[in-house]
Amino acid sequence: MTDAPDRRRALVVEDDADIRSLLVQILTMQGFDVTEAGTARDGLLAARLGVDLITLDLNLPDGDGIEICREVRTFSDAYILMITARTDEIERLTGLETGADDYISKPFSPRELVARLNSIFRRQNRQSAVEEANATERRRAAEVQQSLLPRDALSLDDYDLAGQFRPSRSVGGDFYDWYRTADGLHLTVADAMGKGMGAALIAATVRAVMRSVSNQSNIDAAFNAAARATEPDLDKAGSFVTLFHARFNTSTGIVDYVDAGHGLALHITAGGDCIRLSPGGPPVGAWAGQTWTPGRLVLAPGDTLAVISDGLLDAYPTIDEFTAAMARVVHSSGSAAQACETLLGLADVPEVDDDVTVVILRRKATGATGEAENLRAAERAG
Repeated sequence: MTDAPDRRRALVVEDDADIRSLLVQILTMQGFDVTEAGTARDGLLAARLGVDLITLDLNLPDGDGIEICREVRTFSDAYILMITARTDEIERLTGLETGADDYISKPFSPRELVARLNSIFRRQNRQSAVEEANATERRRAAEVQQSLLPRDALSLDDYDLAGQFRPSRSVGGDFYDWYRTADGLHLTVADAMGKGMGAALIAATVRAVMRSVSNQSNIDAAFNAAARATEPDLDKAGSFVTLFHARFNTSTGIVDYVDAGHGLALHITAGGDCIRLSPGGPPVGAWAGQTWTPGRLVLAPGDTLAVISDGLLDAYPTIDEFTAAMARVVHSSGSAAQACETLLGLADVPEVDDDVTVVILRRKATGATGEAENLRAAERAG
C-alpha cells in the first residue's frame, strides 16, 4: 500500500461569515485542507504556517488586503486570489503589483471560482514541468561536462598526476585536460569568464580547439593557432578565457608552457620553495591579434607543478598569502590526489563562489641531488 499524496492547503481570509463558509466548502470539495481566518492578523499568522493557496478579501476589519498581500509575499510564494467588491482597474493593477496572482469580484459564482483555481494550478503544473525539464537538462549538462574531464589518471613512471574540478553551479566555465604524447603529456587548465551553462559551452569549445592543435610540434605556434581559432566565437559571446597549456617531457622533466592570463601556476621545489609562473600574455579573447611568450621550467625529483583556478583565490586577502598557502598544502601532501583533495576542501567557505579547479603534477623524489642540480642548470642555460 502506498501513502496518499499530500493534500493541498488553502487559507481563506474573509470577514463575512457566509462568504467565508462558501469558500471553505468550495475549496474542500476541490481537495484542499482549508484553514479560515476572519481578520488580517489571524490570516497572517495562518499564512506563516505554510499554505499553497490564499483567498484574500480586500476589505478586512483590521487591515487592507493589499497590505496583507504585500507582507505575505515577504515570506510565502503561495498563490493569492483576491476576492473583492472593488472592481476599478487601478486597484486591480495595484493588487497585482503587490504579488496577487488573480482577482475575482463579488458577487461570484462557485463555478467561476473553480475555473479560476483550475487556471492557477494549471499554470503551477506547467511551471513545475518546465522546472523539472530544466533540472534534467542541467543534470545532463553536468554529466557531459564531467565526461569531458580526464577519465583515468595517467600512469607515468616516476611521476604522480591528479586533478579535481568543482563547479559553483551544476556546470561551470573551468576545465582541465590531459593526454599522453610520445614523449610525455599535454596538459591544459582553463577558466572561461562567467558561470553556468554559457561558460561551460565556451570551455568545451576551447578544450576541443586545444586538442585540435596537439600535433603541431611548436607550442608557440600551436597556441597561437588555437587562439586565432577561438577569438571569433569569444568575441561574439563577449567573453574571454584564461589558459595554462603545457607540454611535458617525462624523460627530462622539462615543461614548456604558455600562460594566457592565468597567473596561478606554481613551481614548488622539493625543498618547499615556491615560484609563481608569470603569464606570457593576456587571456585569450581579451584583445584580438595578441601573441604569447612561452615559458619553460624543469621539474627535478621532488618538484611539483600546481595549476589552480582563481576561484580559490577568493578565500585569501592577497595573492602572496594564496601562493604561500597553496605551496604549504602541496609540499606537505603525500600524493597529488591528496593535495587536490585538501585544496578543494579549502574552497568550502562562503568567500568562494566560483568554479575551482586544481591539477597537481609531481615528480617523485627518486633521483639524486646531483641530478636535480643538473636539471636546474639546464633550465638556467636556456
